[in-house]
Parts: sequence; C-alpha cells; structure tokens
Amino acid sequence: MQEPSLQNHSPDTKTALLDAAEQLFARDGIAESSLRAITTEAGANLASVNYHFGSKEGLVRAVFARRLGPLNGRRLESLESCIEGGQRVADLRCLLHALVEPAMTMMKSQDAGDREFVKLLGRTLFEPTGELRSTMFEEFREVGERFTQEIARALPGVPHEEIVWRFHFMVGSLAHTVAARHMVSHQLECLHLQEEDDAGIITDRLVDFLLSGWKGLGRAAHAQEEPEV
Repeated sequence: MQEPSLQNHSPDTKTALLDAAEQLFARDGIAESSLRAITTEAGANLASVNYHFGSKEGLVRAVFARRLGPLNGRRLESLESCIEGGQRVADLRCLLHALVEPAMTMMKSQDAGDREFVKLLGRTLFEPTGELRSTMFEEFREVGERFTQEIARALPGVPHEEIVWRFHFMVGSLAHTVAARHMVSHQLECLHLQEEDDAGIITDRLVDFLLSGWKGLGRAAHAQEEPEV
C-alpha cells in the first residue's frame, strides 16, 4: 500500500479533487465550498490541493479548464467545418449551430460529470467573482473572437459594435437555457405539455430563435445601405 503522502500526490488524487470540487461548486457555489469539504469528499488532504493546484483559485481554474478546453475545441472544429472549401462567408445557421450544439450535448450527456459541470457553468455565468470572470474570459476569448469574426463576415455592413452586443445576447440566451433548464421543464409540466428531451431538438429550437435576431439585424443593415428613391 502506498504511503498517504504519495497517494495524495498521485494523478488519481488530482482527478478526485477535480471531481469533488466540480460537484460541490455546482451544488453549493464556489465561495461556499471550502477546501476542507473538497478534500474530505475527494479522500485527500489539504496539502494535496497546494501540491496539484497551488491554491483554491488554481483548483477553480483547473475545474473550468478541464471541460471548457474540450468544449470550446469542439466549437472551433465545428466552426472550421462551416468554412471548409475556402468559402469566404460561412452559413449563419451553421455558425450558430457550431456554438450551441456542444453545450446542449454536454447538458444531455450520459456523463454525470458533464451534467454537473453544465450546472456549474450556468450558475457561475450569473454569479461571477472577479477571479472567475477573468478565468472565464480567457477560456472563451478565442471562441468569442473567431465566432464574432465569422458572423461579421456573414453579415456585411453591420457595425462591429452591434455584432459584439448581439453575440453577448446570444451567449446569454445559451447560458440561460443551460442554467435554467429546470424552469422550462416545470412550466411544461404545469401546462401538461410534453417535453422534448433530445439535445438535437433543443439545439434546433435555440438556433432558430437566435437566427431570427441575427437575420433581422442583417436586413436592417442592408436597408440602411439602400439609397433613397
């Protein structure tokens, strides 16, 4: 049997700490989840947090990076598939689907860890601390820049400031869908309406909603460019 100190320095301990922190952060919030509670849940000691992450802030960053990295990687891969073949302008629906679908798939994943993280992500988007806001910005920066760039190309003539605001609204809609999934479930139940529990159907509904806002913006910009008769 390994010595306790070696066990707490093992890769398995690091994963256990990440899993425990993710679960407690999603349930109780980041500020309310103490290192002692996390290490107790993980079967580790306090020194193991410092060894693997340096601090609680380092642990928080690692929790988000572990799943946001692959999530945003899938988004960027899907975005690139929208512009394959050298075409200059991507299809707008394809771009929106590339942003939304990976999060919806994670929300409906069979992996309990994915589902816990989606709850955590939704919660923290509405309750960000200064440290977490910085972490989230860094994790989403490349995605935000690439998607706003391609959306701007798909909507020529629309001011960049408007693109940024609409992208912000879009991310808010996506975050609310993820964070408040239980609300629509409860409302549908109260109205005796059937709930679609398929990630693809939810994705298509949200993309249709978002697309109407972007297309309206594109039509408005085109109308402004037309000369008066």
